[in-house]
Order: sequence, then structure tokens, then C-alpha cells
Amino acid sequence: MKRWRSVSIICMVVTAGLLGAGALVVGQSRVPTEAIASSVTRTPELMERAWHLPVAATFHGNVNWQSNSSRCGPAAVANAYKSLGETASTEDKVLAGTGRCWTGLCILGLTLDELAEVARTNTSRKVTVLRNLSEDQFLEHLRRSNDPGRRYIVNFNRAQIFGAGVGHHSPIGGYLEAEDLVFVLDVNSNYQPWLVERKRLFAAVNTYDGDKKRGLLLIE
Repeated sequence: MKRWRSVSIICMVVTAGLLGAGALVVGQSRVPTEAIASSVTRTPELMERAWHLPVAATFHGNVNWQSNSSRCGPAAVANAYKSLGETASTEDKVLAGTGRCWTGLCILGLTLDELAEVARTNTSRKVTVLRNLSEDQFLEHLRRSNDPGRRYIVNFNRAQIFGAGVGHHSPIGGYLEAEDLVFVLDVNSNYQPWLVERKRLFAAVNTYDGDKKRGLLLIE
């Protein structure tokens, strides 16, 4: 009886910890709706053009939203793979066999390196971490983000763009070079896809997650 009581107590503590961590992630990620709307570009004409970029067009105007606020990384990979016709086209399929996020939450999210490991597990495609990029290197990759054979996932700090929020992962739908705007296919339903100036996105990428810079994940 004492043994089962101890097990029950441990389970309760673990559950409370997970719920607390989940609440922490949710709380850190909140940005007012007005701040979201005023921080990025969603002009109908520009959004229409962005959705017709070569890579964005493979998403068919549809992004599958992350299932909870901690799973932006797996959701970003799942959306990218879906656009490429890969079988790992859902969060659960992307996470299968990785040992990550088994509770349903990716506690405190996944780093860029951790997401790369997850992305490699259920595909034969090459997955490369790109970090410590110069502004010129970042621009070159954005130009190549319109190549239908490539998918980029950007890891950035929301605070640099929206004034609040934490780290986030989302696919890049392409680059409107004449306007110098990047099309970010945000997997969070509260944000949804948006356009942002290249320099502002670079500033959000050129931040630290722990002791390493954020960056891009290239899938090809």
C-alpha cells in the first residue's frame, strides 16, 4: 500500500510539473493581438503575391497549426515535409522514434540542434543547421528559399519583431526580393503567416538560445 501511495505521489508531482511547465511556455509566448497586427505586413496584394511564390505555392494556402505552444518545431518540420510530399507530415509522425516530447509537450521547446535531430529521424533528406550567419549570407539563403527543392525553417526570437514573446520555429514560404520582405509561414494560429522586412527578421535570428545563436534549418 505504501509503495502504491509513493508511486501516486510521484505521478502527481510529475503531472503538476508538466502542467506548470506547459503554463510557463504558454505564458511566455503571449503577445497582444494588436502588437501582432502592427508589427508585420499583411497587405492583401503582397500576401497574394507571397502565396504564389514557388515554395509557398506548394503549401496550397494552408498551414497546419501547432497543437500546443511548445510544439512549434515539430509543426514547422511537419508542414515543410507535407509540402514536399514526405510521409512524416504531422507532428506525431515527425516525432516518432525520436524520444522527444513524449508527454505531449516539448518542455521549454526544442533548440535548433534538437529540431535538426528530430527532422532527420523520419526522412532521407539532408538536414543542415545554419547559424552564425552574416547579414549577406542570410540574404543569400533567403534568395534560395524560392527554390522548390529547398525548405527553410527559421528559428527566431519573437521579441525582436513583436516586442514580446520567446523563441519560435516556422517555415519560410519565400522571399519577395523587390520589396525585401520575407514570407514566414507562422505555425501558431494566433499569428498565422506574415511578411516582415529582411533586416528585422535577421535581427530576430541573430539572437542567442542558451549559448548558441539561432539560425536556419535547411532541408533539401
